[in-house]
Amino acid sequence: MKTLTKRLIATLLVALPGLVSAQDDVVYFYNWSEYIPDGLLQEFEKETGIKVIYTTYDSNEAMYAKLKLTGSEGYDIVVPSTYYIAKMAEEKMLQPLDKSKLSNLGHLDPALMDKEYDPGNTYSLPYIWGATGIGINTDEVDPDSITSWADLWDSQWRGELMLMNDTREVFHMALRINGHSSNSTDPKEIEQAYELLKKLMPNALTFNSDNPGAPFISGDTVLGMIWNGSAFEAQKEDPAISMIYPKEGAIFWMDNLAIPAGAKNTEAAHKLIDFLLRPEIAAKVCEEIGYPTPNKTAKGLLDEDFANNPMVFPPAEIIEAGEFQSDVGEAIELYDRYWQRLRTGR
Repeated sequence: MKTLTKRLIATLLVALPGLVSAQDDVVYFYNWSEYIPDGLLQEFEKETGIKVIYTTYDSNEAMYAKLKLTGSEGYDIVVPSTYYIAKMAEEKMLQPLDKSKLSNLGHLDPALMDKEYDPGNTYSLPYIWGATGIGINTDEVDPDSITSWADLWDSQWRGELMLMNDTREVFHMALRINGHSSNSTDPKEIEQAYELLKKLMPNALTFNSDNPGAPFISGDTVLGMIWNGSAFEAQKEDPAISMIYPKEGAIFWMDNLAIPAGAKNTEAAHKLIDFLLRPEIAAKVCEEIGYPTPNKTAKGLLDEDFANNPMVFPPAEIIEAGEFQSDVGEAIELYDRYWQRLRTGR
């Protein structure tokens, strides 16, 4: 028995360097759906010899819950939205970036850096930003009749709307209709928004933050919430699908590259992040998935018609009328409680 054990240990010791090497050659990337063009990760693999294991999620809540469950292990790169960067950094779920390993850092737009959710970009770097507005099939609905988030509450849309499977985005609509900030931490304002959203729930057909354009393409819905990138992609399939920026203001957000505290291959993670920061790669991501890039150098590489598409790049007045999501601190627990009530019909 002892001899067998010694042989087994010896075998494992011989095999161990190979196992370590294999680990060094794999990076686990956990990202939003629709956020990587086909073939891009294979390009990185061919260039570096590093294998990318790529999986996706459809909400910040899902990503956060999974990392909480695993002790922030299991992934080398994640892509949280702004307000989750602050939350996860505070809970020590992210590790500081080593900027000495990011040669393409200087291509990012300074106007989108050093924000309150991550001062100095200690834990994250912007990857994609975008907007949530009203998705519409203009063959079925007169676009002139839809100008406001409040139009979604009309009883004619009972059982027909596409809503995001996202607490903060859905609450944004009600808060803005009520004249409040979508980043409110006031319990009374959040409760008022909840009461208004209870009246919207009968109009909901589906909640989808995985591929919000899909219900529009399939014809299951003709009106609801949509991301600008999803609308851009859906329009390729059906030119009648479009997006309206509501008068109360659109939802603006930034999704950011970050490394979990328990990441096992930070070297490969930095290499992949630096690859995604290259201007030509950032331009390819932008043009193929239809979301604005925070890479200022990449903007100069974009097709002119694409760069001037207001659906993809909202005009300044639209951005000014809307609001970027930010961290709401402990108030997120109140949002989540009300959200569960809305989803369960209580």
